[in-house]
Amino acid sequence: MTVQEAIRIRRSIRRYQSRELPAELLDQVLEAGRLAPSARNLQNWRFHVVRDAGLREKSAAACNGQTWIAGAPVILVISETDNRLMGCGQPMGTMNASIAVSYMTLAAAEAGLGTCWIGSFKADELHELLGLPEEETIVAVTPLGYPAETPEARPRQPREAIVIEH
Repeated sequence: MTVQEAIRIRRSIRRYQSRELPAELLDQVLEAGRLAPSARNLQNWRFHVVRDAGLREKSAAACNGQTWIAGAPVILVISETDNRLMGCGQPMGTMNASIAVSYMTLAAAEAGLGTCWIGSFKADELHELLGLPEEETIVAVTPLGYPAETPEARPRQPREAIVIEH
C-alpha cells in the first residue's frame, strides 16, 4: 500500500472489534510515530499505551464521556514535553506530537487498523489518571484496534477552494 492509498482509506473509527491487537501491529504503529519528523529533531513526544480495560474505561470517561473509546483494545495518549514557540510562533511540542499522531494513524490504516483523533478530553483528569510527569502535556488521544464499521469518506473541499498559487 502506498502512502496515498493509506491517506485515502483512513477513516475516523468509532466502533471496534473486541479482538486483541497483536504486539507486532502495535509496534508498527508506534514505530511510525517514533520515526516522524520533529522541530530541531527534539522528538519531544511520549506515546502512552493504555491496554487495561478498567483504565481504558476511565480514560474514555475523561474524554468527555465518549465511552465508545474504551471499546478499542488499546488507547494511545500522546503527550509532549517541550512546548516552546518556534520561530514562526507555533507551539513546538503540539506540532511535533501532531505530526507523530498523523504518522501513526496512517500506519494503522495501512495495517488494517482503525483510529480516531480525539481532541475532546479533560487533560488534567487524564494526566492524573495516567500518572504523567508534570512536564508532559497531553496533545491527543486515539483508540486503536480492528474496525467494527466501515464509514463512508467524509466530504472534502475542492482543491481550488484550498490551494492558492502565488
